[in-house]
Amino acid sequence: MHAPWTREPTPDPVEAIGASSVSGPSGRARRAGSRVVGSRPTRVLARHVVAKGPLLAAGLTYQALFALFAALWVGFSVAGFVVSGDELLRDELIVFIRSAVPGLIQDADGTGVVDPELLLDASVFGWTGAVALLGLLVSAVTLLGSMRDCVRIVFRAPQPVTPLGRLIVRDLGLALAFGAAVVVSATLSLVSTTAVSGLLSGVGVSTRSLIGETTLRVVGIVLVFVFETAVLAVLFRVLAGLHIPFRRLLSGAMIGAAGFVSLTVVGGVVLRATGSNPLVASFAAIVGLLIVINLLCQVLLLSAGWIAVGMDDLGVLADPHQEAARLQRLEDERRAEEARVRSRRGRLVVGARGLLSRSLRVARRGSPPDAPPTGPPEGTRDGARR
Repeated sequence: MHAPWTREPTPDPVEAIGASSVSGPSGRARRAGSRVVGSRPTRVLARHVVAKGPLLAAGLTYQALFALFAALWVGFSVAGFVVSGDELLRDELIVFIRSAVPGLIQDADGTGVVDPELLLDASVFGWTGAVALLGLLVSAVTLLGSMRDCVRIVFRAPQPVTPLGRLIVRDLGLALAFGAAVVVSATLSLVSTTAVSGLLSGVGVSTRSLIGETTLRVVGIVLVFVFETAVLAVLFRVLAGLHIPFRRLLSGAMIGAAGFVSLTVVGGVVLRATGSNPLVASFAAIVGLLIVINLLCQVLLLSAGWIAVGMDDLGVLADPHQEAARLQRLEDERRAEEARVRSRRGRLVVGARGLLSRSLRVARRGSPPDAPPTGPPEGTRDGARR
């Protein structure tokens, strides 16, 4: 009970509204929205938009289209010498490329841009082969250089300081290594498919049954996933020249490879959808190929953004020169802090020594003299008595 002359404090309406908003449904919705905005996928998407990822992917799509056709012509011309007489390996190479980039090579239904029979008759010894080889060199260097720039833009890293000639030689080497990796992967795919088919036949399961076809399809998808994971890891680490911790690199490459595999699975659906559209029926194959390549480039940049956001959370810079400068700056700050601590300790020691010396000087002087006697001198008293 309050005194009659006092009043109860009136609650602040602003605080009351804030408390109700925090504890009410709107507060929970606001917290949920904050969690969504602060989540890693949302930040990756925001980074992709800020870095103009769709525009970068469009440019990569345009350059990749020319590089693919030139690489097909020259690649099959060279592969004709390597896999000549081995029809199984040749067919598996076509299947592997078709699974990696849907819509590029025609399948049994005629869906695709390039007829595989024309590729098998390709020859690099001729004016068409010379033009294709020259176009491959120019387009490969341009495409790989653009990929390097786009990935470094997503990572917010400066342009590399490596001389241009060395970059061109390295890009050509990576292009040759990629072509060799495609042949090796096709060979491994053929070996694994043959082994799985033998195992299925051994247990009495036909490869034309649902179980057999599903098993072979899963094996092919796993091989493509491993291949694309390795390609993305090399692209981020070697081509872009970024310093990425292994776990971050592997996780981002696997996410990108999973996106690539998903696109290859649904690529046929996209191609059939474009083919059924009467507006693009006459050039449905090339439109579907452009759509698939653009989506692949988008996934490439999004996987780079995933790694970049994770490294931002760690506070680690992807560019090796920037990271070295950051570590050097931290080391300089640590040494400066140690110097300040030593200087502060030195001042404290000097002050303590000064206080101790003053105390010792006071102690050496001894105690203060006794008070003088209050009575008259002894001789004075004797004289007075006399």
